This record gives sequence, C-alpha cells and structure tokens, in this order.
Amino acid sequence: MSDALATLKAGVSDLGLDLSPAQLDQLMAYLGLIQKWNKVYNLTAVRDPHEMLTYHLLDSLTAIAPLVRHTQGQAAKVLDVGSGGGLPGIVLAICQPELDVSCVDTVGKKAAFIQQVAATLKLPNLRGIHARVETLTGPFDVICCRAFASLPDFVSWSRSALAGQGVWMAMKGKHPQAEIDGLPTNVKVFHVEPLSVPGLDVERCMIWMKPV
Repeated sequence: MSDALATLKAGVSDLGLDLSPAQLDQLMAYLGLIQKWNKVYNLTAVRDPHEMLTYHLLDSLTAIAPLVRHTQGQAAKVLDVGSGGGLPGIVLAICQPELDVSCVDTVGKKAAFIQQVAATLKLPNLRGIHARVETLTGPFDVICCRAFASLPDFVSWSRSALAGQGVWMAMKGKHPQAEIDGLPTNVKVFHVEPLSVPGLDVERCMIWMKPV
C-alpha cells in the first residue's frame, strides 16, 4: 500500500494539487473499497490495483484543477452522470468539500456502493442516486461525466437537471469532433481542455458546454 500512496502523492504533485494527508488517506481508502466491492458488484472492468490507481484515481483527479477554476472554490451542486463506481464524483467530493456531489447510476448496486463510500469515509457532501438521469430535475450547477455516452446524448438526457447558468463538463479521450458536430444547436462548446494523466501516455480532454 505504501507504493500506491507514493504513486498517488507523486501524481497529485504532478497535477499541481494541494491535498491534505487526510484527503490522500480518503482516496486510498476509496481505492480499497473499490477493490473489495468490485469482486461482488462488478464496479469496474479494471482489476489490477496499480491500474485502478492510474486509470481511475489519477485520471479522475485531472478534473479537479479545471473544476476549481470554474467554481473558484465556491459551493456548487454537482451531478456525476453514469457514475458507476463513483468516478469522478467521489474523487470530486473528497478533494473539494465545498461541492455537493450527487452520483447517479441506473444500476442499483452502484448507487448503493456510493452511499456506502459516503458513510465509510464520512463524506456528508456525497450521495448516490439510483435513477435514470432523465428523471432528475436538479438544479445542478455542473453536470459531469467520464466515458459515459456521446456528447449529444449526455446533454439531452441531463438537460432537465441543469441550472439556468449551469455548465456541462465531459471527460473524454481523444478530441471528439464528430460528437461536438452532432450537438444540438442550443448547446455551445465554450472550452476544450487537454488533460494529462500522470503515468499514462494517452490522449484525454475535457469538453465544457453550456446552453445557448
């Protein structure tokens, strides 16, 4: 576990994040919970603990700095759509206690896992919701997803949950130009941000969108 903690600390440093020892401990505890529950609940296809750290934790941590820049450290309501095992929602809740984070998933076991994490890690700003995102009304200031669906589907399914001045934040792999071209005319991409995952030589980006 000490090797994993060292890898996490190095990644956090590479990303320029300032996390407390308690937050690092929570991230490691969350990783342990994914590994434990994954055997029963099939939360993620990634089974190797080191790969989980890189592909899940560090990958999700790339969202922190851009989100802090957007919220300027102020309180905000965030909805993580198709959250699965809580990525990036749980990571956001741990690293940004000022956020009120809801993770929605259509699979009951995954929503239950998120509730379990909230209780175990004592995260009052985190909740798991078992529902289809189309049924939620919000309002949420930021609606995010990671490898969830195409951008047109993501914005259309979650539109009713977005606050009037809210934004969408989609974590993607390669620049999804075809998906951007397919967005409805009343949704505008206002920023595309390249992301670099420590320890991973892969293309990642974040697509910021808002209604027009």
